[in-house]
Amino acid sequence: GGFNAKTDAVLEIAASILCMDDFGRLKIAETISANVEPFQGSRIEPSSLEFTGINLEDPDRNPVSEREAIQEICQAVRQELRATECQRAILVGHNPTFDLTFFNATISRVNYKRNPFHPFSSFDTATLGGLAFGQTVLARAVQAAGIEWDESSAHSAKYDTIKTAELFCSIVNRWKILTGL
Repeated sequence: GGFNAKTDAVLEIAASILCMDDFGRLKIAETISANVEPFQGSRIEPSSLEFTGINLEDPDRNPVSEREAIQEICQAVRQELRATECQRAILVGHNPTFDLTFFNATISRVNYKRNPFHPFSSFDTATLGGLAFGQTVLARAVQAAGIEWDESSAHSAKYDTIKTAELFCSIVNRWKILTGL
């Protein structure tokens, strides 16, 4: 809904959980997403709605509260942490400081106590895309990696999350091939 994590609404949220396949390649295991009801008193920048294409009046939107959305994502991530015997999840994002700032502000706002994500560590596909493909814009990096990109679907939380995850997996898997690690 804007650029200020303290005052602007989170309108959509999504997370892809990654896993290794039987050959040691990173892949998407599942993606969780939700449309989110703006919190009481939040701001929504019209330019953000225009950019994302979110229609708050869409009858099929069916938003949930911030707490419900956070709980659904955090429970799935914690389940994966238990299954893999890990302590914390690391957020992978395209310019993840923005995402982590909004995520942590929402966690704080709803007083959620079991945040599975590391509070400040993240992987940045803008930087990795620049290194691997010479492209820092998500659409260009995804296409340079040979991954399909649909501009008409771009800018929704779910689509961008999936494409960011696919890009990250592609880079990690290519690195493994190049280094033999």
